[in-house]
Amino acid sequence: MKYVIAGNGVAGTTAAALIRKIDNDGMITIISDEAYPFYSRIRLIDFLSGDVDEKSIILKKDTWYEENKINLILNRAVTDIDVAKKELTISPDKKLKYDKLLMATGGIPFVPAIAGADKKGVFTLRTLKDAIAIREYAGMGNKRLLIIGGGVLGLEAGNALRKSGISVAVVEFFPRLLPRQMDPDGADILRTQMEKMGFRFYLGTKTKEIFGADKVEGVLLEDGRRIDCDMIIISAGVRPNAALAQKAGLTIEKGLIVNDRMETDLPDIYAAGDLIQHRGVFYGIWPAAEKQGEVAGINMAEGSAVYEGTTISNFLKIAGVGLVAAGNIDAEGKHESIVIKYPGKFIYKKLVIKGNTIIGTILYGDIKDMRKILKAIENRTDISVIRNELENWNLEGLS
Repeated sequence: MKYVIAGNGVAGTTAAALIRKIDNDGMITIISDEAYPFYSRIRLIDFLSGDVDEKSIILKKDTWYEENKINLILNRAVTDIDVAKKELTISPDKKLKYDKLLMATGGIPFVPAIAGADKKGVFTLRTLKDAIAIREYAGMGNKRLLIIGGGVLGLEAGNALRKSGISVAVVEFFPRLLPRQMDPDGADILRTQMEKMGFRFYLGTKTKEIFGADKVEGVLLEDGRRIDCDMIIISAGVRPNAALAQKAGLTIEKGLIVNDRMETDLPDIYAAGDLIQHRGVFYGIWPAAEKQGEVAGINMAEGSAVYEGTTISNFLKIAGVGLVAAGNIDAEGKHESIVIKYPGKFIYKKLVIKGNTIIGTILYGDIKDMRKILKAIENRTDISVIRNELENWNLEGLS
């Protein structure tokens, strides 16, 4: 059996490991357009801050591929699929046959249509190559950074570079930071704390133009304000890297559509990770990609596994402060909630309740109750008899 995996991220690597557990003899080939074996995208922030080097974030060394009899092809992209022949074209002109194919091409940064976005000094952050380029540019005396996008990656990248003496400004279209992980009250506490660290925020506005001769000198906002800067990181979200899937004629909505077995609508072609959409949901998070890769690998090797979804949860450190956001955070206030906040201590805790169950949570600055709450969300624990205790944030009854 010839297994080919396009993509060397967490989904593709996990799938390869599961295939090898079941099938000791099949040929496994992983193709990556990057120059590095499987590494932790999560730790790119630590690399940016200088806390770790390139080698420290690589999770699978050459010996792992050798021991598992996996042929790893780096610096090559799959450019075409001949479904009838079960054959891939790998840049520049190599052909490769497959019996089972996993598409795990991941996501690509979304770059809004901003005039001047192609100037020198404008970056996105998705790969180790990106992180290396950002560090090198910052090290050339470019000390005024502007982040376009007030989401998780943008804030973490800004904080990582702030530690090395760079000033950081953030432009966010939404009226609050972390619109997917924070409600308005929690976001206010986060903003106050980050402003004390030296961040400057421009919320509820968009970048109209990036100006400068051959390199970045600043931006003009749609409301007329001007912000001078030396470098920009655009952190406006991720889109599925679906070009190859489109070429193959596969069905794409928010992502490439798969069923519960991670099968696409073409025979013997599977997909997993930030590329895919499952039951109408595009996840774009590491835990989901890992589980999807596991399910795909088992099924590709003639095993039997079903993916039933992943509770959308984020375990983050924003500017060094712990944040957990899981389930329905109810930013619009449509449900009942129990909220504890200590703005002076930069602590915000929220349980979102529907009926007699907890359906979501935000924990910022104090995440010690994380496991109890996540378990209650996952298990749909009946909280009717402990509701009064929860109002006082006594969570012993959740144990």
